[in-house]
Amino acid sequence: MVPMKQLKALLEEQGFGRVSTYIQSGNLVFDSPQRPHGKIGALIEKTFGFRPFVLILSKEELLQAQLHCPYQSDQGKNIHFFFLESIPQAPKLELLDVVKKGSESYALIERVFYLHTPEGFGTSKLAEKVERAFPDIRMTARNLNTINKLMEMVGP
Repeated sequence: MVPMKQLKALLEEQGFGRVSTYIQSGNLVFDSPQRPHGKIGALIEKTFGFRPFVLILSKEELLQAQLHCPYQSDQGKNIHFFFLESIPQAPKLELLDVVKKGSESYALIERVFYLHTPEGFGTSKLAEKVERAFPDIRMTARNLNTINKLMEMVGP
């Protein structure tokens, strides 16, 4: 676990602008003239002793993911965005269909796998299996409430 306050200070020391964090979730919003591939992971490794998977999305990528979400709900905790490191060439979606409840649904749009779990994410067998459908692709997931908050943080 990385203390977000300490991570924020670390990035500011490295010249990142307008750094802000969202709860203890691993989400950072910052200004940078270029995408700092590898730099944030290296800083965390040097400071905290481990190197996490770091996925950086531009404001536009986050906005497009939000706009393309096929699900509408006031239950933002039941809609999840899985951001994939790359576009899957041969996803194994049939593994998901086997465990999918009738109320659940999903959609894959380029590098985002959208999952709707109306009965709850924590009890969803489908949610448990998502990573198996995309072997060899690293990913990170956030619910719609978090996406909305991050969009609020990046501003218009």
